[in-house]
Formats: sequence, C-alpha cells, structure tokens
Amino acid sequence: MSLLAFVRRTPSAALVGVQLLGVVLYALMETSPRGRALFALFGVLVLGFALRVVRSGPWLTWIGVALAVPIVVLTIVGVFTPNPVITTASAALYAAFYLYAAGSLIAYMLQDTRVATDDLFAAGATFTLLAWAFAHTFVVCQALQPGAFGTSLQPDGTLGPRSWTELLYCSVAVLSSVGLSDILPVTPMARALVMLASFTGVLYIALVVSRLISLATVARGDTGRGSGA
Repeated sequence: MSLLAFVRRTPSAALVGVQLLGVVLYALMETSPRGRALFALFGVLVLGFALRVVRSGPWLTWIGVALAVPIVVLTIVGVFTPNPVITTASAALYAAFYLYAAGSLIAYMLQDTRVATDDLFAAGATFTLLAWAFAHTFVVCQALQPGAFGTSLQPDGTLGPRSWTELLYCSVAVLSSVGLSDILPVTPMARALVMLASFTGVLYIALVVSRLISLATVARGDTGRGSGA
C-alpha cells in the first residue's frame, strides 16, 4: 500500500522506473518474433504510465488521449499482422505523444516555485520521454530512408536497418551530449534529426534542470537561515 501511495503521489517516478526497466527488457525481447510482440505490448504499458503523467501537467489531457488511442490500436493490429507501414505509423504517433508528454512535464516543472519530490522524478521522466521520442523519429526516418543510420564498422548503412535498442542508444547518447557512440546518421535527414536531438538535450539541461537546481539551492539556503534564526 505504501508503494501504491508513493506512485500516486509521484507518477513521474513510476514512469522513470518502467522506462528504465524497458531499456533492459527491449534488448532481451527484440531478437525473436515472440519477443518483439511482447516488446510492442510493453510499449503500451509505458504509454499508459506516460498518459498518467500527462494528467499531472497543465496541458490538455484529451490531446494525449487522442494520440494514445490510435497508438494502442495500431500496436495491437501490428502484433497480429506485422506490417512495415503499421510500424512506421505507430512510431510516428509514439514520437508525437512522447514529445507532447515531455512538453507537459516541462510546463508542470516550470510552474512550480519550489522543488518537490515529484519534480525531481519529473526531470528524469522528461529526459526518458525525449529519448524515446527521438528514437521513434529515428525509426520513422529509417523506414522512409533505408540506410539512414550506419555504424562505425559500416558507416554507409549497408548492414540494414538499425534495431530499436541501437536507435534508443543513439538517442540517449546524443541527448546526454556524450557523443554519437557507434551509431552514425548517414542521410541528411538523419543528421538533421540528430542535430535537433542534440540541441534539445543541451537546451533541456540548460533551462529546466538548471532551474530545478537553482530552486533547490535557494530552498536549502532559506532553510539554513531559518534554522540559524
């Protein structure tokens, strides 16, 4: 009961936990057809937690629901009748939904004048949402432009499409400003998306995370002065 109460008070913590769990599960599930089906259903679970987080923000919830419903339908259809068109359409909707959810969380954090526990988890959840969003945009780009992403061993993308885990790895590496790793954008559109992801990561840390740190520092200073008095 205490765990459920904590999740209700801090829905962002549940979202971060589920997505970090997905990082491990995705790598284990995407190597087999049954695993890929479970992977798709797990994505719906993540979607549900993300939608719960959107309800905590100031943005309109019905927009998130309007994006989530066709995603669930396409995901279920794709599990029983795999089709590249369905996969691409689903990835595009996922990207739009995660960007919307990330924007809602950022607005939620910016409207606070003090740092609560959920704000700290929201900072992590926003980063994971952005990482998932750009990974899905990479999936769409790769579907529309075969060979859009290569590796350091095959920089021209001739080894075929990159897996979801590889594209998510690239997204996290770019957003966190640690570099491109071994996944390389090859086509102009892929490079443009990677540049946008890099800019988004830098802007997020500079504006949102730095603001939370500043508010937390001010709060500790006020507490210290109050204790001294």
